[in-house]
Amino acid sequence: MKEQSTRPGRKLDPDPRVRKAIVAAATQLIRDDGVRSLGVAQVLDRAGLGTRAFYRHFQSKDELVAAVFLDMARVEARRLRKRMVATSDPVDAVVAWIDGRLDLAFTAEVTSELRQLSLEAQSQMFAAPELVGAAYGEMLAPLVEQLERGSRLGSFADVDAAAYATSIQGVLWASTERQWAAGDHDRRDVRRHVLRFCLRGLGVAQESIAKIVAADDRPAVQHHR
Repeated sequence: MKEQSTRPGRKLDPDPRVRKAIVAAATQLIRDDGVRSLGVAQVLDRAGLGTRAFYRHFQSKDELVAAVFLDMARVEARRLRKRMVATSDPVDAVVAWIDGRLDLAFTAEVTSELRQLSLEAQSQMFAAPELVGAAYGEMLAPLVEQLERGSRLGSFADVDAAAYATSIQGVLWASTERQWAAGDHDRRDVRRHVLRFCLRGLGVAQESIAKIVAADDRPAVQHHR
């Protein structure tokens, strides 16, 4: 992709197509070699662009890395919302969000797309949280909305929705890492554990939790390393 020529002294406006090419190149490099190995020169070489194109769209490598994670999170949030849209109440919506995130550990197609980027994002939570904060906010947004709605309707206890969404994600991430490490867990068992833990913390009645867990007629899922 070549930049259009311009008269001396005229600064080109950002081009969404160029930005997309830069982010796509960076995404693939992060998947292959990780954030630490990422360099602007590598990105531009893969995208077939020059330095001027980069600095028209990003002020630094860190800003580019943040954009990669944010784009990934937006795609994931759209996927999760699709699972939640048919639910009838906040409890069902939260269950659908949890089921969607369990795909990351147990569904081969989702795992292959998101595993490496998810690991990189998680590593940055401690090393450089400013790079992933917006991305995590985007991914958790559908869950936060339903937690807030459920609190208003009385489906849940009066909880800090943002903080509890982060806790739910933490429980799911721990289960995901265990599955990736061992590859021998049964999705239904993991799901039961996560749902009981999370819904109990939200104040959902034990009888309701038991019905939700018992209604899981999902066939056994093959394990994926």
